[in-house]
Amino acid sequence: MTASPFAPFAPPITAPRLPDSDVAYAAHDTPVGRLLLASAAGRLVLCAYAADPAAEESHLTRVAGAVSPRILRRAAPLDEARRQLDDYLAGQRHTFDLATGLALARPFQATVLRELAHTAYGHRTTYGALAAAIDHPGAARAVGTALAGNPLCIVLPCHRVVPSAGGLGGYAGGSAAKAALLALESRP
Repeated sequence: MTASPFAPFAPPITAPRLPDSDVAYAAHDTPVGRLLLASAAGRLVLCAYAADPAAEESHLTRVAGAVSPRILRRAAPLDEARRQLDDYLAGQRHTFDLATGLALARPFQATVLRELAHTAYGHRTTYGALAAAIDHPGAARAVGTALAGNPLCIVLPCHRVVPSAGGLGGYAGGSAAKAALLALESRP
């Protein structure tokens, strides 16, 4: 019997390559709570507390509406952000060296967050002082509302803002997380 000139062709088996998504996201468990991270075009656009699937879904819906509906769970694009967060939470880092984007922030909120970025590690400011710094001295409550929706918690340190009358004030991650972050930053 002779071999057929039409021997079956067997291409090499390889895994399919999916195109990069517009938005990559991953959950990251930390000592201060579960964070949902998302990046687009090489910029971190979300670092938010997501304690349960409903919170995660809410954040992803917000990202889909403001950035892109093409979202894939992909951890690799967020490796550097996760490493820097871990280093910060271990007390080994005082600043973040990440490209960030405020695509999820409204205009007033973006102004507040840009000013907030000047509040150094280990320092605190008040809602009123932050309002005055952006030339809206009577807008302490509006500043608080803007910070409540901070899309880049920890990276843009809204935990460093406290009421002028004392106490901790509100925080998306809860008062225990805010107290832990402030205690971390008060260590010598």
